Amino acid sequence: MSDRNRDDYFDLDNFDDSIDSRDYRRRQADYRRSPNNRRPPYNRRRPKKRGISTRTRNRIVIVVSALLVLALLITLIAVALKGCKNNKKSPTAISTDIKAKQQSTVGEPQGNDIQQSNDALSPAVFNPPNPTDSNGTGYDAGSIYVWNETGFELFGGSEFTAQTYGETINSFAEKLQNMNVYSMVIPNHTEMGLPDRLKNEVNTNSQAENIKNAYAAMDTTKVTPVNAYNYLSEHCNEYIYFNSDHHWTGLGSYYAYKAFADTLGLTPLDLNDCTEQQIDGFTGTFTNLANGLKTDSVHYWQFPYSVSMDITDSSGNVTSYDSPYFEGEEAGTLTYGTFIYGDNPLTVLRSQSENAQSGKRIAVVKESYGNAFVPYLTQNFEEVHVVDLRYFREASSVDFKTYCLQNNITDVLFLNGIMSANTQIQLDSMEELFD
Repeated sequence: MSDRNRDDYFDLDNFDDSIDSRDYRRRQADYRRSPNNRRPPYNRRRPKKRGISTRTRNRIVIVVSALLVLALLITLIAVALKGCKNNKKSPTAISTDIKAKQQSTVGEPQGNDIQQSNDALSPAVFNPPNPTDSNGTGYDAGSIYVWNETGFELFGGSEFTAQTYGETINSFAEKLQNMNVYSMVIPNHTEMGLPDRLKNEVNTNSQAENIKNAYAAMDTTKVTPVNAYNYLSEHCNEYIYFNSDHHWTGLGSYYAYKAFADTLGLTPLDLNDCTEQQIDGFTGTFTNLANGLKTDSVHYWQFPYSVSMDITDSSGNVTSYDSPYFEGEEAGTLTYGTFIYGDNPLTVLRSQSENAQSGKRIAVVKESYGNAFVPYLTQNFEEVHVVDLRYFREASSVDFKTYCLQNNITDVLFLNGIMSANTQIQLDSMEELFD
């Protein structure tokens, strides 16, 4: 395990904002038509000729031509009618089985579309991102690399640390019998936003290979790996990570949520049904490490249904809210705290969504990457129990397994950013959940 992963995680576990400064340019083309050629003036005076006049001759030619065309058409029609009469056959009946198959596949992905859809969610297939490259150079600022006025957190995980994470999740799943257990590891901005030529120059390891190794170590009879990598890769040039902070944005976490919903076969929330809000002026954790970084904006979406939220602090006190967002958050270094009011030992979201399945309750074991993610789950679960792996035992008198049993939890998701998944101190914190 690299020193970077062991030491830097907690230093960067802060709250920040980001703004999308991408410029959109449009090109316009002018099309000009060439001027029409003028017809030369008509000569009204024509010399008189003997015999048949030119006008009469032209009329004769037109009449004869018309008669020839008419005769040809009549002949063609007669031949066609004769052929139809001789070759007429009864129509072939379509079998009931074929009709059933045709009807069953209407509106469904076909052939390569099915394969592509399955590959996108496969825990063994990772499609590389193709971020826009300005061909500029960057510089090393210690634990981050700065390029295009954006900070990128470098990754030092290994195959060993990835396998350790996978085996740790297996041990948790064995303790959570009769519950559906899922695991999602989130890549950071370096993987999705830094061109390959720069990845090869700086000291950072492949996150795709690391996540693949972690998922390969998981016992799929007990744990379902959720591949959010490909959904993020597809949208790598969108505003899915902050410029000045190590977290992902509300949009980035939404794409990961869609991967989770698609893996479970659930109907994902449509952002078009929501009301987008934003808070500008977010200056994230990277601003303490480098100068000249772009500031950010925090975007969040108000849902078309009601969500209540109860937060339990480290003293066991419970405070209730009527939204999963701190809509009064201001610009500054803590703006990421808009999502579920930041990191707290225990947060419970209760949903009034019509799509929330009755009796479905999910517990999400997370660090701060999960904050922007968990509100979307209210679309599909009537209760979302958010357990911060670092602080839960400070506020709870029971271990995590007992808590799940007492609250009728049906599903458990272990969600971690790539840095946490490869940091032993974070794994130790998750182990303590069961003590």
